[in-house]
Amino acid sequence: QVQLVESGGGLVQAGGSLRLSCAATGLTFGSYTMGWFRQAPGKERNFVASITWSALTTSYADSVKGRFTISRDNAKNTAYLQINSLKPEDTAVYYCAAGRYLGRYQYLEDKYNYWGQGTQVTVSS
Repeated sequence: QVQLVESGGGLVQAGGSLRLSCAATGLTFGSYTMGWFRQAPGKERNFVASITWSALTTSYADSVKGRFTISRDNAKNTAYLQINSLKPEDTAVYYCAAGRYLGRYQYLEDKYNYWGQGTQVTVSS
């Protein structure tokens, strides 16, 4: 049974930082592209960042470029999202996802096979 478990969310002041983690079990982690998505209250879930299995290619939504960094440790079956310079508009539930053979469609959530339950990030102004 595949499980993705996010952690690291919380309440932080604007300008602060958080590091989200996504621990994966039940799958060959090193074979999967990992993605992070977020859903703000009353809004659709949107792509944030992705990283290929080899970590050679990363992609980011324009709104987070320069502030967010995605990484992974295949030995630990864990993906990370470092979030810096947080803004109130970053407030959302953050989800990690795993998928294979995504090619150039890493930003599309329906291409991912597995999802975590999400972790809440709240940024106060």
